[in-house]
Amino acid sequence: MIFLNGSQHHRRNNRKPLLLRRNHYSPAISGTLSPYNGLHSKLIGVCMSWTEIVIEVARTHAEALSDALFDAGALSVSVEDADFGTDAEQPLFGEPGMEPTEAAWERSRVVALTPVDADQTAIVAEAAKSIGLTATNLAFTLRSVDDQDWVRLTQSQFDPIHIGKNIWVVPSWHDAPDPQALVLELDPGLAFGTGSHPTTRLCMEWLEAHAPAGLKVLDYGCGSGILAMVAKKLGADKVIGIDIDPQAIQSAVFNTERNHCDVNYYLPDEFAASGHAHTFDVVVANILANPLKLMAPMLAGRVNPGGQLVLSGVLATQVDEVAAAYAPFIALTVWAEHEGWVALAGRSPITAPDGQ
Repeated sequence: MIFLNGSQHHRRNNRKPLLLRRNHYSPAISGTLSPYNGLHSKLIGVCMSWTEIVIEVARTHAEALSDALFDAGALSVSVEDADFGTDAEQPLFGEPGMEPTEAAWERSRVVALTPVDADQTAIVAEAAKSIGLTATNLAFTLRSVDDQDWVRLTQSQFDPIHIGKNIWVVPSWHDAPDPQALVLELDPGLAFGTGSHPTTRLCMEWLEAHAPAGLKVLDYGCGSGILAMVAKKLGADKVIGIDIDPQAIQSAVFNTERNHCDVNYYLPDEFAASGHAHTFDVVVANILANPLKLMAPMLAGRVNPGGQLVLSGVLATQVDEVAAAYAPFIALTVWAEHEGWVALAGRSPITAPDGQ
């Protein structure tokens, strides 16, 4: 699932642009969760302090300036919403079929990381010239980024998360606040799903409120595997996770082994060839509204008669259109809402609807 709320468009080391969350981590040695990971080989032995160039520009110049600064010698460049944290903040949702045409905002803040001994004025001047502006058009400020223990700094931004009545998601560097609770050891990583996002939280709370003890559960769009693991720890008999991203499958397998859960994960084609029963007592899909609508016949068809379907990744403003897509198969209603996101749930009829 892609969610870009006050996010950054970040570029480094000649890779394609990345879309990252708003948290702006500092330069770090490999193994941490910094957007600057991968720079360490260039920086170690050169300097361990940096200077950021901060420029506020209109949307029309943000991406071009980002590229120009990178080409002028910046080590890393990101674009942020200059109105983040205010009423004027503009969330961008990178939903399939609804991707923003550019990762920029009406008032964008471009942040370029440079060595502390670089000539920042010259970098800005060169970048401005390359996109047809003059340096006087680009007022900028400088921010010092001093060396510190980046691993500890990164870890300090992730505390245990309490979800529902009795669920804790705990990074590996923390102790569980309540060892008797349902505890998942899970570090932030590349696959979506740590319990911090409202949609993940909503699905976990639904599973806790409707413990699937002895049931077969499908987590479609499993990401990190967090929902599949919760289902298993709540007593589910058989749990399957499916994702289209091989990296998500690898992450889910790793997390599941760490948490001593018995869950099988598949890419869609692998699952189709696996020989497993293709219907389940509970189907959970935390994706986004557009793909959920497209997959309505398939997901509804995975639910056993009398079984339950739970969907999230849906904004409150999208409820009617998603429910309408599933109406021929399962009547969905809003189970809960959190921070503008909802979880929809419904039970498959015991007998097939007319015409099915």
